[in-house]
Amino acid sequence: MRRCPPRYLAASTFAIAALAAAAMLAPERGLAQQGQPQLLPLKPPPAAPIKPFAAVAATPPGPYGDPSFQAFRAQLAEVAAHKDRAALAKLVVAQGFFWIQDKDRADPHKSGVDNLAKAIDLGAQDGSGWDTVSAFASDPTGAELPEHKGIICAPADPAIDPKAFQALAEATQTDPSEWGYPLKDGIEVRAAAQPNAPVIEKLGTNLVRVLADQSPQDNPNQPAFLRVATPSGKSGYIAMDAIAPLGGDQMCYSKDTGGWKIAGYLGGASQ
Repeated sequence: MRRCPPRYLAASTFAIAALAAAAMLAPERGLAQQGQPQLLPLKPPPAAPIKPFAAVAATPPGPYGDPSFQAFRAQLAEVAAHKDRAALAKLVVAQGFFWIQDKDRADPHKSGVDNLAKAIDLGAQDGSGWDTVSAFASDPTGAELPEHKGIICAPADPAIDPKAFQALAEATQTDPSEWGYPLKDGIEVRAAAQPNAPVIEKLGTNLVRVLADQSPQDNPNQPAFLRVATPSGKSGYIAMDAIAPLGGDQMCYSKDTGGWKIAGYLGGASQ
């Protein structure tokens, strides 16, 4: 299963990113979850009705504070822009790379870059593997992987009260995959999927429900939108890049005397 790359997501991405609430919010996320299977529905359940729901705060993660990490991301972005695998190999640990899905799928007999390439399908003909590298390079957030000192994974998760989120999912009869969080306060919700449509509401830094919307986009050249339901019970459209999902793929990094390296990947392509 390929879980969603960071940010920049279509509505269908939220559906295929289905994760249990505990898996997204518990401190044992990542390497500490080895042996715990990811349970995904065989088909999406019927959509729950749109109605007002409790506002559950979701504080977006901030940038990771180490300036050298930001410099490393710039270097990684340059490598992705040129699709330079040899240069990428220099930015990946040579040994000890981990790739966690239901277990560690990294091949200990292969190099770090070979395992990373398989995890993100780097050789995909449509260039999506390199797009994934570029997307991670553009994300400034990061947080230490619980119980694994020195391993920083990105994008970092928002700060959410897991009990409040569980109560929200139960009250609305929704799946955790249906929820995302605005990347900043005051995101405008519009009446239609158009940048000049009337603003019907502004979002706070709370969880927002992402709705399936099968209507085609009128103009493929205009910004993409997602249909959402707000805590007030209204539905409308927000810019796709203004919201992030809960529980997407993460790229993990470590730092030694030689600088930052890509150390592992959480999620990734189907096996």
